[in-house]
Amino acid sequence: MTSDRSSRQRPISREHLKVPEPACPPDGVVLQTIACGVCRSDWHGWVGEHPRVKPGQIGGHEYCGEVVEAGPDAQFAVGDRLVAPFILACGSCPQCRAGAQNTCLDQRLPGFIEPGAFAEYVAVPRDHNLARLPETLSPTVAAGLGCRVTTAWHALTGRAALDAGEWLAVHGTGGIGLSAALLGRALGAHVVVVDIVQEKLDHALSLGIDAAVLASDDTAAQIREITGGGAHVSVEALGFPVTVNASLQCLRPLGRHVQVGMPVGHTARMEVDMSAVYQGNLALYGTRGMPSWRYPSLLGLITSGKVDMGPLIAREVALSEASAELAAFNGPTPPGVAVITDFTR
Repeated sequence: MTSDRSSRQRPISREHLKVPEPACPPDGVVLQTIACGVCRSDWHGWVGEHPRVKPGQIGGHEYCGEVVEAGPDAQFAVGDRLVAPFILACGSCPQCRAGAQNTCLDQRLPGFIEPGAFAEYVAVPRDHNLARLPETLSPTVAAGLGCRVTTAWHALTGRAALDAGEWLAVHGTGGIGLSAALLGRALGAHVVVVDIVQEKLDHALSLGIDAAVLASDDTAAQIREITGGGAHVSVEALGFPVTVNASLQCLRPLGRHVQVGMPVGHTARMEVDMSAVYQGNLALYGTRGMPSWRYPSLLGLITSGKVDMGPLIAREVALSEASAELAAFNGPTPPGVAVITDFTR
């Protein structure tokens, strides 16, 4: 199929870096970006700590958009509205054939090692990874699904196997932590959240989260008291040594720790309380992304009304405001996440 991009009247912005429009992959599409989340993972690349992100990279990996061009081998057509995972799997390696596309041996990563969606248009190869955007789902909310919500969903259901009635502890209530907390509640778990910002804890409590702990030296002890012996599952959503160890120490015997926060740069190696692991017979899981075949279970949960991910979105911003949003990750952040929805300025 061919593109009608040449006939579109595109607004001119003097504030943006001008680059050539992306070429359409034979097995993929070019999307006109409708919305793109600003994620802490983007920040890691922005400050130079992400090993795969090189200077000059166009970031943005939480996106949805409308197809404006489709390759000859693509399964989608011009006009389709799609949401993308941030890992584009090959579909044929042993990992993909086993259903673990998020561990694909030949990953394509827009926003990390190839141009991302902090742009009016983004090329997306391997469109078998994409999913149609449900008509009832806001593109702004959908933009947050590609990394934060999908990763949280897979962490809870594909790795830790969180059960209804269990206690879930979430360390860090940024985008991915708040996603994990909301999804945990939807799964029937009791949830306690931890953060250093009281405003974010109050926000979580207003959304129905059971308990909140202001981080301190006795965070783990407070969680063990609240949960009557420790959490069954604990999610670490920041990638910092202090929260990793608090996550391990707050678990009850046979508890499950899930490492969701990305330890990278100066936190790539850290001291971990292995005594807590040994004494508690704990299970440690790593997780990154979500296999694309699991999209229907997540989208179904959201579109059925069983969970509202709308409160995750704090503000809609213009593309020119992306740098300010990234800079905000240098310190404590306010509740909710930012989504770019205006690509004209």
